[in-house]
Amino acid sequence: MGFKLPSFSFFKEKPGQASPTGPTTKLGLNTTLVMKGLQKMVGDSGQSLPLIGEKPIRQQLKILGGAWAVAVLLTLSPLLWYGVNLYILKQHTGTSTEMQMLSQRIAKGAQQAAQGNQIAFAQLKDADRRFSSHINNLLQGGAGIPASSNAMRPELMEIKALWGKMAKDIGLMAAQEKNLIQLSNNVVGVNSSNNDLLDLTELLAAQLIQSGAGVREVAAARQLGMLTQRIAKNANVLLLTGSDADLDETFLDGKSITIFRNTLVGLKDGSGGMLLNPVKDSIARDMLGDIDQTFKDFSVHVDQMLQNVRPLAAAHDAQRSLFKDGDKMLDLSSKLTESYNNHASSGLLEALLTVIFGSAALLFAVLFAKVLLDDAKRKAAISEQENKRNQEAILRLLNEMGDLAEGDLTVRARVTEDITGAIADSINYAIDELRSLVVGVNKATEQLARESQEAQGTSEHLLQASEKQSREIEETSAAVLQMADSINQVSANAAESAKVAQQSLQAADKGAAAVQNSIAGMNEIRGQIQETAKRIKRLGESSQEISEIVELISDITEQTNILALNAAIQAASAGEAGRGFTVVAEEVQRLAERSGEATKQIGAIVKTIQTDTHDAVAAMEQSTQGVVEGAKLSDAAGQALSEIERVTRSLADLIDTISRATQAQAEAAGKVATNMQDIQDITNQTTDGTKQTAASVGQLTALAAELKGSVAGFKLA
Repeated sequence: MGFKLPSFSFFKEKPGQASPTGPTTKLGLNTTLVMKGLQKMVGDSGQSLPLIGEKPIRQQLKILGGAWAVAVLLTLSPLLWYGVNLYILKQHTGTSTEMQMLSQRIAKGAQQAAQGNQIAFAQLKDADRRFSSHINNLLQGGAGIPASSNAMRPELMEIKALWGKMAKDIGLMAAQEKNLIQLSNNVVGVNSSNNDLLDLTELLAAQLIQSGAGVREVAAARQLGMLTQRIAKNANVLLLTGSDADLDETFLDGKSITIFRNTLVGLKDGSGGMLLNPVKDSIARDMLGDIDQTFKDFSVHVDQMLQNVRPLAAAHDAQRSLFKDGDKMLDLSSKLTESYNNHASSGLLEALLTVIFGSAALLFAVLFAKVLLDDAKRKAAISEQENKRNQEAILRLLNEMGDLAEGDLTVRARVTEDITGAIADSINYAIDELRSLVVGVNKATEQLARESQEAQGTSEHLLQASEKQSREIEETSAAVLQMADSINQVSANAAESAKVAQQSLQAADKGAAAVQNSIAGMNEIRGQIQETAKRIKRLGESSQEISEIVELISDITEQTNILALNAAIQAASAGEAGRGFTVVAEEVQRLAERSGEATKQIGAIVKTIQTDTHDAVAAMEQSTQGVVEGAKLSDAAGQALSEIERVTRSLADLIDTISRATQAQAEAAGKVATNMQDIQDITNQTTDGTKQTAASVGQLTALAAELKGSVAGFKLA
């Protein structure tokens, strides 16, 4: 969609100013068509802007910059508004589209839930929760979804009304979740038992025919099979449809169960009302027992179905209602999505506003650039004039400096207000300093020539003194080296004497140690002798005690002998009656005599021990006295060796001191010799340096003459 800006001039031409023409720049060649149009609208650089053209450049830039910022904001506002509306439309249409999907999921989930599918119940509840949340968000806003406009509320209220009915049906089915799952399990149990019952009843009928049973009994067995098939069929139909007609059929299952049980009892025990005789065949009766046991499990499932048949019918009605309402909800949700798209903004107005405000922003940007460009051109013109004046001043300064280049220090540069004025002033100052420098150089060269001649004479005298000093240092160095050799010899002898003194000291230490060991050994021997003497004295005392005991035993033996003698006398006087006692008395007398003799021998031995003990004690005392005397002599020898050790140690210390002193003197003599050699080297270097100094002084005199000649070309007056 295009539009045309009104054609009018934004600029007014200054009086007396023609439109400049010039060469086309590269920028003009590379601009886009829009920029070319704006350039035509802006015009030549010599034109000023209306309203603000007379204001300062800085203020013009502020006004244009603010206008550009406002135009940019106005350009972005329609885009932002369109983006927000597009986001809201996406949220609304996305939600309504998901509501379409949920309506179909609810219908499908309700059908599966009615058949006892537990997973379908979970999906049905989740769809219920999500659909309720979506319809509330569309009406009231929430979860990042803005509320719908008032134009959409009639359609939303219609959907909400239909959803209220569907939510009620979903709640009804959810209330029967346990019963529907139980119904499904019962149907599975009925189908499983039905196959077994059918096989058993067919086998029973065949066995009855084979055993020759009556026609009624065979017909009754076949009727059992038909009853199980009928009950199973009604149970499956109830699970799938749950209609009223199916309920009537299901109630008939109660009668079928009763007929099955009565028929089974009639076959087992006989029945007059049913005209049945009891089955007598053992195999057939066993089959009847198996049928009875299987039918018990079968009838449990059927009884549970009959108990909940009415609530299950209501759940099936809710499922059929949800299936029908699901299609209606799908149509309403589709219409809602279409309405959202129809009520959405086409974006044409926003695009038009964006183009208008964008063009204005571009225009202000171009005007901003024009002001900057005009200011730059003005500054460039001023700068060009200033450069021209500076160039003329520089050329004038160079002409004035021509004589200075030829060595004329009397010239003066003219100081003006131009850019070269400060340079001319600096050059004049440099000329003055250079003139002073040349005068100083002339004076210095004259003085340097005089001083060089004096230094040359001094260097020759110093060279003679250095050569004499070198000869004397060589003689002194030889004497010092000879003295160092003598001191080294003395130091070696002193070191050898120190070694001998150290060996003597070690021998004295060993002798003193041996004497100390001898004294310790004698003291130990003295202690052992004294201990032995004590033990021998105790032995003598013990032998004295033994002697006293032996005397006591001797007295007892004599008294026993006397008593035995008296007893023998008494026994002899008693005659025949005392003969046995006489024998005892004689035996006691003999023992007493033997004891007396042994006592005498012990006494003699004890006296001998006492005599030997006394002699041993005397010998021990003499030995102890000898050991004491030996210890005294050893102690004296030890003191003498200690004195020898002390004197030897002192001698060794003195010899060691002499050795260290001579060694220090030898080292000092060596250092003196080394220093003398260093002095000799330094003297030689000094002599060489003096020679070089004399040569340098001669060169310096020549350089002074050359320097004086180099500054002679400057004109000072």
